[in-house]
Amino acid sequence: MKRLLNLRKAILTLLACLTLAASAQTTGLAVGQKAPELSFHDGYGKLHRLSDLAGKVVLIDFWASWCGPCRAENRSVVEAYNTFRNRTFTAGDGFTVYGVSLDVKKENWLSAIESDGLVWPDHVCDYGGWRSSAARAYGVNSIPCNWLLDGNGVIIARNLRGADLTQMLTSILK
Repeated sequence: MKRLLNLRKAILTLLACLTLAASAQTTGLAVGQKAPELSFHDGYGKLHRLSDLAGKVVLIDFWASWCGPCRAENRSVVEAYNTFRNRTFTAGDGFTVYGVSLDVKKENWLSAIESDGLVWPDHVCDYGGWRSSAARAYGVNSIPCNWLLDGNGVIIARNLRGADLTQMLTSILK
């Protein structure tokens, strides 16, 4: 009888783990879906709306100053921005980045933007860290994390890193 109870407990634990794993894989938004609006302030009080970037290909980039992999990936994002910002795509005119920080300290965030050379104009942060409303809206549970949108605000790719971002942008050039 005790063996049967242990087996039952093991099966229930396994099912719970499989359920959690399945839900983790579906967290966030899928390719083909319209991206939810984001509307946050930059470090100087200016409001930046994702919808204001309509018509452009946009990389929504979730990152933080304290995240080593994010800081390393910033080099690739800067390179892509500089290469593609004025290009024409089948899915939009121009490329930009809507950077969403999960920082909690303004000074650290602004310092990282400057030191990493993040020259695009749309940097936002609500200083909520992992409780950021943007991160919750997009189901972000790890960073770096990103979504690539076409000019209509539809998600065309997720979690592109390094050469994969460049390759994707190149593939949708007009």
